[in-house]
Amino acid sequence: MTREEKSQVIEDLTAVLADTNTVYLADISGLDAQTTSNLRRACFKAGVQLSVVKNTLLAKAMEASDKEFGDLPTVLKGNTSMMISEAANAPAKLIKEFRKKTKNKPLLKGAFAEESVYIGDEQLDALVDIKSREELIGEIIGLLQSPAKNVISALQSGGQTLSGIIKTLSEK
Repeated sequence: MTREEKSQVIEDLTAVLADTNTVYLADISGLDAQTTSNLRRACFKAGVQLSVVKNTLLAKAMEASDKEFGDLPTVLKGNTSMMISEAANAPAKLIKEFRKKTKNKPLLKGAFAEESVYIGDEQLDALVDIKSREELIGEIIGLLQSPAKNVISALQSGGQTLSGIIKTLSEK
């Protein structure tokens, strides 16, 4: 690879890092061709972009990025695959589900999600527990609907009169 090609790859990786808030680094070495193909297919279905990266080039791209990756570049040893997703927990859920079929692969090296750095495979459960935007919106809508349900139930149990509504609401 020429110096110009390396510079272009670093530039491309820096642009990718700038456009995302979720980057997972995983080790998929040791997977056979069929299992790797299954992993790529699962990533595609989950909306996760999977690509194998060269450690030195990714480290330089992280350095050139405006984001603070903390100690994440220290995990760039050996085989490294980068997983990128819009949802912060999607790659973690995919890894956890995929491991049910394989022997502890892919192995999570580290992640940058929601402006936080997670180092090590033991962080996988914490990453799975991160709520996606859609999950948070659903919870907020549920919380907002709760008072409306109380008023509707008060209307129905209060006999449709103002004094009955006030009495029912004051009892709650």
